[in-house]
Amino acid sequence: MATQMQQAREGRITDAMKIVAQEEHIPVETIRERVANGTIAICANVNHENLRPRGVGEGLRVKVNANIGTSSTFPDIEPELEKLDEAVRCGADAVMDLSTGNNIDISRQRIIEHSPIMVGTVPLYQATVRSIREHGAVVEMTDDDILETIEQQAKDGADFMTLHCGVTRSAIERMRRQGRIMDIVSRGGSFIAGWMLHNEMENPLYERYDDILDICEKYDVTISLGDGMRPGCTADATDRGQLTELITLGELVDRAWKRGVQVMVEGPGHVPYDQIEANMKLEKRLCRHAPFYVLGPLVTDIAPGYDHITAAIGGTLAAVSGADFLCYVTPAEHRASSRAASPPMPLTSCAACRVRANGTSRWPRRAKSSTGTARWNSPSIQSSPRRSAAPAIRLTKVLARCAATTALSRSSTSTSTKRTARVRTDLNLRYPLCSFITIYRI
Repeated sequence: MATQMQQAREGRITDAMKIVAQEEHIPVETIRERVANGTIAICANVNHENLRPRGVGEGLRVKVNANIGTSSTFPDIEPELEKLDEAVRCGADAVMDLSTGNNIDISRQRIIEHSPIMVGTVPLYQATVRSIREHGAVVEMTDDDILETIEQQAKDGADFMTLHCGVTRSAIERMRRQGRIMDIVSRGGSFIAGWMLHNEMENPLYERYDDILDICEKYDVTISLGDGMRPGCTADATDRGQLTELITLGELVDRAWKRGVQVMVEGPGHVPYDQIEANMKLEKRLCRHAPFYVLGPLVTDIAPGYDHITAAIGGTLAAVSGADFLCYVTPAEHRASSRAASPPMPLTSCAACRVRANGTSRWPRRAKSSTGTARWNSPSIQSSPRRSAAPAIRLTKVLARCAATTALSRSSTSTSTKRTARVRTDLNLRYPLCSFITIYRI
């Protein structure tokens, strides 16, 4: 079966294009043209049967993704399905299954079967788990292990996959020569970089990109080119390592489009407020206006425990500046703890950036935990055997509403202006935070 892009180039209007056009109130021919040229991606695996397709990209409503998934510590799939239901109810457009542990296949299959919205995955996570189980170490992973995982997830119906193809030896070397506070903070990026350095070989995701395209073309999987070199603190933003990867991703976008494979590009990360717009423009320029999927961005490093707020601030400006897809960020992304013991906050980036920005290294007074471990005074992020979905759900709702507001604000019609004003008022009434994060001209 031909991909959405291949059919669009042949002049065919698919059912998925019709649905997207109807939801976005855009002529279906416009959708077809933009799918054909790659500025819109319709993430719709041929094996995801109950999916209601959504488009991501130029001229469309900004989409919001919520993260779910099991682990060896929390292997029960039922709470994750509950989170999925709530995310859908709150307006999320996609979920990413970030499951690890021993039941990854079952978790993914259940989530895809249950989900009416787009489902994304990160195949490298499962490949590393498999490598540890079969070979004893991540660095013993083979390129065949990765490709087999990608194909299995494609068969199961994953609509888009994060693949860290741009973490090349040249990007790592440029990062090393320039120097960073936080080095590589992407989980997938660190896995593949560690493998490369240990084996003294190039990234297999980069070297076998054509094989990956074969799989994605077969199942119409949208490639989400991962930002493995994204900055882990604002001091590292927009550096040589990040931009080297972005240039490579632009070249990989071209190669995917030649094959008729849909693609998105993922972006930072920790970015100072005044650099967000520039980062959006850089991606659009270097990647030929491919849909841009951003994590946050987080605008400060000195608010661990409030990551949902700093990400919402950065995400709003990113959306206004051209980002097409927002991945929510929760406090657990950067600081996780249990009731038994809470590790101290990661201070490397926070301290460095505070000193650099404010000329001071003063920090809030430390308090002793019950275990005697020094902890910085900050919101406690507790977890339980059945993790509550409430924080994630609240954030999804906020971001989904902010995305809707942003999409409406892009329109110049009087009708859209009235709708934007109404949504904005609703935001301010329900979520005081949005009174701040939606301050931009309608």
